[in-house]
Amino acid sequence: MKQISVIGCGRWGTFLGWYVANYCDVDTVLLYGMESSRTYNELREKRQNEYLSLSDNMLLTSEIAEALANEFIIVSISCQNLRDLAKQINNYNVEGKTFLLAMKGLEEPSAEILADVFLSEIKQKIHVATLGGPGHVEDYIRKVPSAAVIDSYEPATMDYVINIMQSDLIRFYYGTDIIGNQVGAALKNVIGLAAGILDGLGWHGLKGALMARAPIEVGRLIQYKGGNPASVYGLAHLGDYEATLFSRNSHNRMFGEMFAKGERYGKLAEGVATLRAVKVLADKAGIDMPICQALYKVIFEEANIKDTIHSLFERSLKQEFEPLVKK
Repeated sequence: MKQISVIGCGRWGTFLGWYVANYCDVDTVLLYGMESSRTYNELREKRQNEYLSLSDNMLLTSEIAEALANEFIIVSISCQNLRDLAKQINNYNVEGKTFLLAMKGLEEPSAEILADVFLSEIKQKIHVATLGGPGHVEDYIRKVPSAAVIDSYEPATMDYVINIMQSDLIRFYYGTDIIGNQVGAALKNVIGLAAGILDGLGWHGLKGALMARAPIEVGRLIQYKGGNPASVYGLAHLGDYEATLFSRNSHNRMFGEMFAKGERYGKLAEGVATLRAVKVLADKAGIDMPICQALYKVIFEEANIKDTIHSLFERSLKQEFEPLVKK
């Protein structure tokens, strides 16, 4: 019997479990959640959430040891809880197992990519891959196909993961830059906050400028972290823009829209914590990231939204394309 595990039973984790259970050559999916988790208890009681119903080959557990018994484990939790989870996992024998990190964000305040956070806390030989690219649960459930990218420090790990997860619903590509893809995926959420703010103001036309200029500064951060700045134009960042900057299904875009309207958004928007991490790193390293800096002022320093956006247009004149990182 081929069985895999998913750690995390929120919207995305539950979908990934459902996807593998119904579209891939897997017999059983074991979905792990904590006993105290509202989403876990909802699934246990109703075997469904607001997006989908669990298939018969999806099992639930609140025992982490049971979830870690399988050889392939998908992790889909809040990015800021990943280090604590990795420390917990390190207490079990996971030697040789493969983990797919399915979240998009940077750790706060270190601004470390998630693969490095995970690997730094598990003192055993494991294999780690990351998932990036566009796609919302609401669309996938309606059988709207999309594409994604799997990346890893190990080419053989990408092979292993893609061979398990490939289907006619999601076309997986091999990544070539795990740093660039992780940073790009994380910053896509941050730019999604900005897009939502523009929507909340009714300044929809300015989103075109946002889409054009944001990858430039994200590329600067990728290059600083040691990745290839061209990765910003791949599936993990630019490819994920439509799913974030325009879709009403995006938590980050909705957070920004409601923030601009003076309303509170109650669901998790990973871009908020990532923005804080980016601000710390950009200040420390002197990376020119005007959009992110302006966004930070608006969200965390209560700066006037319209005045702050207008200030971006008062910056000194420059060429459209310049070196991403000044030597």
